[in-house]
Amino acid sequence: MSIKTEKKSTELKEVKYPFSLTEPHKPTHKVRFVTAASLFDGHDASINIMRRILQSSGVEVIHLGHNRSVHEIVNCAIQEDVQGIAISSYQGGHVEYFKYMIELLEEQGAGHIKVFGGGGGVIVQDEIDDLHDAGVSRIFSVDDGSEMGLQGMINYMIHECDYDPVTKTEIDIEKVLDKEPKAIARAITALENGNEELISFSDKQLLKKDGKPLKAKSEKTIPVLGITGTGGAGKSSLTDEIVLRFLTEFEDI
Repeated sequence: MSIKTEKKSTELKEVKYPFSLTEPHKPTHKVRFVTAASLFDGHDASINIMRRILQSSGVEVIHLGHNRSVHEIVNCAIQEDVQGIAISSYQGGHVEYFKYMIELLEEQGAGHIKVFGGGGGVIVQDEIDDLHDAGVSRIFSVDDGSEMGLQGMINYMIHECDYDPVTKTEIDIEKVLDKEPKAIARAITALENGNEELISFSDKQLLKKDGKPLKAKSEKTIPVLGITGTGGAGKSSLTDEIVLRFLTEFEDI
């Protein structure tokens, strides 16, 4: 149990945290985050530091880099079935950016995903309060950084996102067959976490919660292509080229 001493006007206020501010917090559940720098923002040094600390603390991180739109981040968060989004924003449009992200998550039925952000001195306290009121889980200020430290802020995020996504929203597993991104992501998470009351895998078949197999709507079989090779052999380049050609030649993919 750590204690933060917060100075407000002339008063000192003690704030207690259920985690260490110096040692990595170990969550009960598998935690996933999407990290990125906001649109029109090339300042990626801080978000790179934060995502590395997240990774070293045991969190699975999907890092999108810099100059990322709200749509890109929200779509990725849903498709990866993450518990949290972490954004750095130094371009001045943070209020509209974060509010739109909250709105879009709600529209997509993913309001359970927590949003965190920071922007140094660019985001002032009045704006932080406004964003918290709008539904952003936490915007870290300059004072937070000096008082909590990097690991303390990361531990706060991990602690807030330590939950099983499967318990947050109802997903119709039948929609997996309709290629609905949220359903597919939730099915993968359920299988990964062993939520057999929702979906299970037995004898090379996916089973619904009633024990019946999830049958494909088509009798077609899908070939599986494996690409291997030593480091530097060109696996990634070959994969990129194959995917690019499929997208170019088959518009309905």
